[in-house]
Amino acid sequence: MPLPTGNVPWPPPHLKPALDSMHTWDTWWSGDPDRLEQLYGGSTGGGPDPKRLAATMSGGVWGRISRWWWGTPTAAGERRTKMHVPIAGDLCGGSADLLFSEPPKFTVDHEATQDRLDELVDDGMLATLQTAAEVGAALGGIYLRPVYDKELGDRPWIVAEHADRAIPEWSWGRLSAVTFWKVVRKDDGQVWRWLQRHEPGAIFHGLYQGTADQLGHPVPLEDSEATAPFAPLVGEDGGIPTGYGKLDVVYIPNQSSRRWRAMDRLQHLGRSDLDGVEPLMDALDETYSSWMRDIRLGKGRIVVPESYLQSQGPGRGASWNPDQEAFAGVNMLNRGDGMALTVAQFAIRVNEHRDTAEDLVNQILRSAGYSGQTFGLGGDVAVTATEVVSKERRSMTTRGRKILRWRPALAQLVEAWLAVDQFVFGGSIVPQRPTVEFEDSVQEDPLALANTVDVLRRAQAASTDTLVRMAHPEWDDTMVQAEVGRIRQETGMAVEDPMQAGMLP
Repeated sequence: MPLPTGNVPWPPPHLKPALDSMHTWDTWWSGDPDRLEQLYGGSTGGGPDPKRLAATMSGGVWGRISRWWWGTPTAAGERRTKMHVPIAGDLCGGSADLLFSEPPKFTVDHEATQDRLDELVDDGMLATLQTAAEVGAALGGIYLRPVYDKELGDRPWIVAEHADRAIPEWSWGRLSAVTFWKVVRKDDGQVWRWLQRHEPGAIFHGLYQGTADQLGHPVPLEDSEATAPFAPLVGEDGGIPTGYGKLDVVYIPNQSSRRWRAMDRLQHLGRSDLDGVEPLMDALDETYSSWMRDIRLGKGRIVVPESYLQSQGPGRGASWNPDQEAFAGVNMLNRGDGMALTVAQFAIRVNEHRDTAEDLVNQILRSAGYSGQTFGLGGDVAVTATEVVSKERRSMTTRGRKILRWRPALAQLVEAWLAVDQFVFGGSIVPQRPTVEFEDSVQEDPLALANTVDVLRRAQAASTDTLVRMAHPEWDDTMVQAEVGRIRQETGMAVEDPMQAGMLP
């Protein structure tokens, strides 16, 4: 049986470095200040933990992480004033937008298969790819696979499996098998996990009852509502055929890995866009929190003599009304400095904080492989597509590197998708690997494009067919030919030449 048969540590120990890193990236990506404080050991207002403070001063793991700004404890009796800037979410979301602002185009050379593929792709695939690309940018990679449920629809669809719930196996740098796991139940210290192991041609299902750090022993699939529907479908070995002779799962690494280069079982995992910029994001949060602190402390305050205060009664203290227009005379011999009002107004260091924050943001974007223009830095002045590409060259280069990994993976995924569709739902399609084309993420300005087409037409440097394709790159051959025919008809080019038709003697 390909699934584990004994009680083993879970997750597998060799995955711990990767899972720890993914947990850090996921925490920054989530944008949750509570999770950040928990990750780096900061408290939430109860004062510093004496044991943790001692560990901080003596070094070690707690000493290292507590030196982060998010690891600094909040003083006892004070509210938390730490502010988080969700730039990690902006980075990952921007990466997904660069890749899939437009849907990729899939082309096969079989008409019936192409028609069916168009139906499948239109069924929410772009939204799945956008979400998968964002998660992959955060965790360093993403798994994609086809699934189906005859009770939910008459076609399969694509789902994304997150990298922090997968155990991959590699052969010569390529994914050869993978096991996904999901916690389906917790009760009185016991944990039930659902394991799905994907191998070429089959998916094996298993349900295990264990503890928080031990997989435990296999139990019948009927013991959980999540796995019970698969019980009558699996064979004696616990497997279900996929109808596809190869592995039905693809893994798309976000970028080349740096930290696991020398680890055999981890070296093919991808690298997050947040890898290495965590200290800069920590410093950015500290900068903005300091800025907000200046604003709080810089609020104008009026210091008044005690004689100006109005008693609220025994045991209720006294107060000062700054809007009161008239005051009763104060019974004192002479009027000195003790009766003066003092206005306290502290300076707010706006420029210093803004310059520091902007420099940190630029450094974060540059380290992650993006241009500031991609995220709206530098203004929103309308420019041509050529100028946009020039200003966003670093982002376009990063996009190109990611496309090199996405294109072959999507081709294999679509082939598996078609094979599963034919195996489960039938039809006359021929499963095959398509040609994948990514659309240009920067659209040409319509006026500039029209001027280019006009210059080429007047220079007689391009045919009508070529000019139509330039003006409408999204059109297929049928639409282009129809438009060319209409243009020829309107311009009189479609009138038959009398000399050629034999109309003259």
